[in-house]
Amino acid sequence: MHNSLPNIYCFINDLDQRYIKNLEKKIGIIYRNYDNKINSKDIINFGKLCKKNRRKFYIANEFKLAISANLDGVYIPSFNKSLSINYYNKKKNFLILGSAHNIKEIRIKEKQNVKKIFISPVFFVPKSQSFLGVNRFNLLSNLTNMKSIALGGINKVNLKKLNILNCNGFASISLFKN
Repeated sequence: MHNSLPNIYCFINDLDQRYIKNLEKKIGIIYRNYDNKINSKDIINFGKLCKKNRRKFYIANEFKLAISANLDGVYIPSFNKSLSINYYNKKKNFLILGSAHNIKEIRIKEKQNVKKIFISPVFFVPKSQSFLGVNRFNLLSNLTNMKSIALGGINKVNLKKLNILNCNGFASISLFKN
């Protein structure tokens, strides 16, 4: 089952069908828009488009919508520390993704039954005061049994550095926009 899961993820904040169609099929899509109200019909239609095109589609922080829209799963951001998430996970082949910046957040994600953890930021990103770097990323990755996904500052210049990370894949926003 998990072999068909993508190990490359692209974060999007709008449902631009043309942009998605230009991405490689193996890239999982995570819709994460905390600024605008989510339109359920748009998510359902976009989910159907993704299924039709054999793309994995996840939505951030919207458990009930992810299940009712028959999405592939949900993404739990690091700021969501709720432990009542397992209530929603009754669907087969429904993947819970999550993000963390430190060991405390990793432990919360384990309690939330996350299967893949996005550890970030690995490399420098303008919006963050600090970043983990290779050694701290690997240390955090080794402290959990969840599959780790590198996130943060991944671009064409440091893409090759992923080979020295203890990760099962990577996620990016900017890498795919170019």
